[in-house]
Amino acid sequence: MVTGASRGIGEAAARSLARYGAKVALAARSGDDIERIAADINENGGEAIAITCNVADYRDVESSIAQCVETFGTIDILVNNAGVIEPITRIEASDPDAWGTVIDVNVKGVYHGLRAAAPHMLEKGAGTIINISSGAATGALEGWSHYCSSKAAALSLTRCGEKEFGEKGLRVIGLSPGTVATQMQVDIKASGINPVSQLDPSVHIPAEWVGEAICWLSTEAGDTYRGIDCSLRDEDVRKAAGLV
Repeated sequence: MVTGASRGIGEAAARSLARYGAKVALAARSGDDIERIAADINENGGEAIAITCNVADYRDVESSIAQCVETFGTIDILVNNAGVIEPITRIEASDPDAWGTVIDVNVKGVYHGLRAAAPHMLEKGAGTIINISSGAATGALEGWSHYCSSKAAALSLTRCGEKEFGEKGLRVIGLSPGTVATQMQVDIKASGINPVSQLDPSVHIPAEWVGEAICWLSTEAGDTYRGIDCSLRDEDVRKAAGLV
């Protein structure tokens, strides 16, 4: 199951996983988009279902995981990808409710995924959970207090998940993709705040690279990154994952 699968990294992950033979549940708030993507995957020889889901709502996530298990018989891989960065603003001008919404999606969404998937994976003693992280998890950036805080928390959840589940057959891995050519980077550039907004779009990697990296981490190659973030900024990682 891939959360935030309606576009960008989530869509790329779902398509890559399907190409390698995984049966994929696409979860996102945008039902029309995931229905379209799932239909395209199915028309091209894959097997996919679309599940409308708001990761900020635990019951939604729990129900989505249950639907995935009911349809496919199990859940082997969970990609906690859903994330938001808007509104980008400095702390003194930030809206507390909007700030909290980012935490609900980026932090609680990851926790909800872990909480809902873990019992199914623990029952069979196997499973991989990949949390999409960011360099913002360990670095402060102006205007991104909500995003930096949320990604730091997601990294902590990766560490805690591995500590609690690692000896029980589950692998919890973080993936920090760097800057990716998605709508999020368009929003970041439009903000004009901090150095990331000044980057030329040509430096961003394609979302398809992240999708391939997720598949790579889902194999035994991911064992190296249990409980930590794997960075796609690392040229050695890119080479190992076949991203050239």
